[in-house]
Amino acid sequence: MPDTRRPEKPIVILMAEDDEDDRLMAQEALRASRLANDLRFVVDGQALLDYLRREGNYTDPADSPTPGVILLDLNMPRMDGREALAEIKSDPDLRHIPVVILTTSKAEEDIFRTYDLGVNSFITKPVTFQGLVDVMRVWSQYWFEIVELPRDGPDARA
Repeated sequence: MPDTRRPEKPIVILMAEDDEDDRLMAQEALRASRLANDLRFVVDGQALLDYLRREGNYTDPADSPTPGVILLDLNMPRMDGREALAEIKSDPDLRHIPVVILTTSKAEEDIFRTYDLGVNSFITKPVTFQGLVDVMRVWSQYWFEIVELPRDGPDARA
């Protein structure tokens, strides 16, 4: 009997990360954990909001599909992850998208503040590549095999 919970097409993961090396490591870690989802990148919080709102360089829906989950770094230029998270969770059109913090920060203040803002999970980046692969494998199993994610936003609610 087929699994009816899984969507027919892979869920888009949108990662907001300013560090190119961290983007490449995350991409490789997800590939090594055999995650087949579509991974897209933006480099800061402002680009993340532009993508989500289809503004600026992201006006074409084919080039900026709605993500099923956002991986968000906290420390980025222009608009940091905390500010972007606050904007996302206060926007009725965006707040349904799960946001997972993936950052080097271990500060209790960041953990409490982001949960207060509505983050769905907070993950501190491991220091080794193998550690990142292990985290991405467990993360992807949780988000894509166990959790029910909203599909295509509020319009998909029936």
